[in-house]
Order: sequence, then structure tokens, then C-alpha cells
Amino acid sequence: MRLKDKKAVVTGAGRGIGRAVALAFAREGADVLVNYVSNSATADEVVAEIKKMGRKAIAVKADVASSADARNMIETAVKELGGLDILVNNAGVSIPAMLLKMTEEQWDRILDIHLKGAFTCTQAAANYMKNQKSGKIINVISTAGLFGTIGQINYASAKAGIIGFTKSASRELGRYNINVNAISCGVIKTDMTQKVQSDPKLAEIYTQRIQLGRFGEPDEVAHSFVFLASSESNYITGQVLPVDGGYIG
Repeated sequence: MRLKDKKAVVTGAGRGIGRAVALAFAREGADVLVNYVSNSATADEVVAEIKKMGRKAIAVKADVASSADARNMIETAVKELGGLDILVNNAGVSIPAMLLKMTEEQWDRILDIHLKGAFTCTQAAANYMKNQKSGKIINVISTAGLFGTIGQINYASAKAGIIGFTKSASRELGRYNINVNAISCGVIKTDMTQKVQSDPKLAEIYTQRIQLGRFGEPDEVAHSFVFLASSESNYITGQVLPVDGGYIG
């Protein structure tokens, strides 16, 4: 097992990519804190699946945009799981609107969850990891953060910001043997991309851009998170790993 007895926190782990990552970590031997903000039922389902594998798991409600919630979540992981080795900053939502019609509230909420959330959780986790001189932090970004996207300037801006955050955090935390990397996901079959999947015209536009000619499955992405969370990536930090079917070509 590549993550035997490791302790992980995965934000936004009740569904989509976060769920797949939490389950993949557990299959590789990790105990997992499953974070959610509104849907406790889906988080509890993930916890139940992990426990069936013989690993520890707890569901914790926390709004990652709140530094107090982030600190409490990390403290809970340390107390209930017995430590913290891995943090995955995955929590996110989409509030689409064109630039000229986007409200300040729509802009603020997306940056709060994605960019500020990466900051609050990383800060809380790093304060613990630095004392043990080890840790793996993985941030989730998107091809939108690299190329931009029509109708989601808030989302694209937040994801682009996380790239800079990842590279800066890796430079600050490297002295503590903490690796900080990001995974750039393409169009993955999740609730967030449902509109792209269900609209024939949008689906055609996006699949034409993807070299593999199809959307990705959450489980396909999860393997990359296992790699960056494992000892196999000990000499990799400050990097953005594209897992997008060749979207960025």
C-alpha cells in the first residue's frame, strides 16, 4: 500500500473528484477526513465506504473560506485520525456569469472558496506539518486557470491564483520538507461539469479540444493524487501536473 497509515484531509470530498480521491487514498491504506459544507448525506456515504475498507474515516462540516473552520477541521483530523500527512485542497463550486453581468457577490464567493480556501487550509495544515518536518499538500486547479474560459472569469481567476499560491507556498514550506503541488484537471465527469456534458454543442466543442476525445472519469484523476501524496513524489514540489486528456496539448 502506497499510503499505509497516512492521515489525509480531503476538502469537498462528498462528491466528484474529492470523493474519488478520498476513496483512492483509503484503498492505498490512508485514514481520511471527509470534508463537506452542506450535504452531510454524501459525505457520510464516503465515510461508510472507507470504513468498509478497514480504515478510519470521519466527516467534518467546514466552510474552507473561514479560517476558523479550516483550523478546526485540521485540529479534528489530528485528534481523531492521529495526525496529518496529506492535505488536498479540492473544495469548489461554480457560479457562472459573463464579465459584464457578474456581481461582486459572485466574484467574491468563488475566490473565497477556491483561492482563500486553499490559503486557510494550507496555513492550518502547514502549522502542524512543519513540526513533524513532513507533509504533502495538493491543490486542485483547472485548465480554466491556464487558458481562461468564457462565462467563468471568477473561477478561472481563482484557479490561476492557486498556481501562484502553489509555487510560492512550495518555496516557503520546502525548508520543512513539505511538498506543495497542484493538479490541473480537464473536463471531468462531475456535477460541476454537468452542463458541458449534457449540452451536445458544448460537449462537441470541448471534446474536439481534448486529444483523447472524451471527458475524464473521477477515478482516472484520483491516481495522480495518490502519486503526489506518496513517497514516490518526494522530490517533486512547486509543480502543476496536467491530468486533462491532452487538453493543453
